[in-house]
Amino acid sequence: MTTQQLYEELNYVNHSREKRLFYANMVISDTSLMDQLIDILMLVDDKVSPRAAWVLEFVCKENLDVIIPFLDKFTTQMHKVHLDSAVRPIAKICEYLATAFYSKQENKIKSALTKTHQERIIEVSFDYMITDQKIAPKAYAMNTLFLFGKDYDWIHPELILILQKDFKMQSSGFKARAKHILKKLNTNL
Repeated sequence: MTTQQLYEELNYVNHSREKRLFYANMVISDTSLMDQLIDILMLVDDKVSPRAAWVLEFVCKENLDVIIPFLDKFTTQMHKVHLDSAVRPIAKICEYLATAFYSKQENKIKSALTKTHQERIIEVSFDYMITDQKIAPKAYAMNTLFLFGKDYDWIHPELILILQKDFKMQSSGFKARAKHILKKLNTNL
């Protein structure tokens, strides 16, 4: 399938779980489509970019290892994504990667996710926390930063400052997640 054909196919993706899963399974069964999917995702001003992001999120949810050969490409370009409906899946994929990296179960992400990848994920997660994003990317970013803060000692103090500073101005969803993270960090508001 060419990039143009995949692009045309992605026009049929909608918010339904069935469509996202259908196209995710198509990519999982033919991983050569991953490169093209990320290329389409990085057409950041195009209406199909969020649809590619939705599919990539489902690919990673179903089989995170599929992204391993594309970690460089994904992490070097993910900061360019700016449409709200595409940012949320990017933040979720970052959370999937962090969760797998810190999992007690052995997995391939532990050896594939380099310090450089981690630093890029940390940077984009902090960007989500300090810019005007919706609650979902911020919530995923909080958890991602909490996890990486286990190895990067400067992250937790910065995260605490952001959460405490933004707490009063944010939504109830933000507050609930922030309380949860702050409790894990043994810090009160």
